[in-house]
Amino acid sequence: MNVAAPSTAGKNSPAQPPERRGPALGRAGEAVREWAIRNPMVLVMVLVILYFLYMSDRFGTVGNLQTIAIAAAPFALIALGQTLVILTGGIDLSVGSVIAASAMTAALVVKDHPERMWLAVLAAVLVGVAVGAVSGFAVSRLGVPPFVATLGMMTVASGLAYVLGNGAPINGLPPGYSAIANTKVFGIDLPVIVMILGFAIMIVLMSRTTYGLRVYAVGGNPLASRIAGLNVNRTLFSVYVISGGLAGLSGVILSSRVISAFPSLGAGYELDAIAAVVIGGASLMGGRGTVWGTILGLFLIQTLNNGLDLLIVPSYWQKVIKGVLIIAAVALDVWVVRRRSR
Repeated sequence: MNVAAPSTAGKNSPAQPPERRGPALGRAGEAVREWAIRNPMVLVMVLVILYFLYMSDRFGTVGNLQTIAIAAAPFALIALGQTLVILTGGIDLSVGSVIAASAMTAALVVKDHPERMWLAVLAAVLVGVAVGAVSGFAVSRLGVPPFVATLGMMTVASGLAYVLGNGAPINGLPPGYSAIANTKVFGIDLPVIVMILGFAIMIVLMSRTTYGLRVYAVGGNPLASRIAGLNVNRTLFSVYVISGGLAGLSGVILSSRVISAFPSLGAGYELDAIAAVVIGGASLMGGRGTVWGTILGLFLIQTLNNGLDLLIVPSYWQKVIKGVLIIAAVALDVWVVRRRSR
């Protein structure tokens, strides 16, 4: 007597959906893991925000978010300039001193011409451009290493700031000067608007123009760029000029905020700017980095500063934490690059 084999359809049917879903879930998990590896600082940013939201009720308020944005504005300008310089394989140590020299210049001009605020802004930017031009000439034409050239100009600009004020701050600036950093347009502070415009212009410049391609090319391989017919010297010169000009504008914003200019204004700002660029994934060897990465690094640092202030963490411990973050970011970036090259 032939007995029909029992049907296995009933047994297999419930198991089929998991078998079909398994590979899909595996691919999704792998995609998430790869994204996390490629964008580790985004995860760090999210974790930092979640931590401060948990630790402080004030952190997530609209007023505090505005405080972070306003504090980030002057740093954003010098970080954008630093991005260009680092993409070419250089570094600009002079921007902190340029901020001071430019602020002192703007203060002197506005005291003599209180009705011409635009003249003070122009004078400050021109001071920054002049310092950047000297650095750029030394690097591009004389072959001076960027570290040495900008270190020298850092000292020159710092000395100039003290000379302009005879070693003392410049106070008693007209109220109109304060309007530069404290005016709101459609409810948004003017420095924040300047920062957003700076982001937009730099993103377009680096991703949609031949100038951006030249900057990446020069930083990636200067010799090949010369062979290809690119004017490497002109590109190198230009990035330092832009960096200096943006630092000059940052000096105006900072001095306008406190309605005063003093020779030590901007001291150490160059380190935070470099940190923002490096944390954002740029290579100090040049040729690799993005404006979006710099934006991420900038706001990670500013968020960290703000959150630690809210938690009343001493300033010296804040420096330790930021230093560890910079080292960890660079180490993580090196690990990601090695993993991609396998």
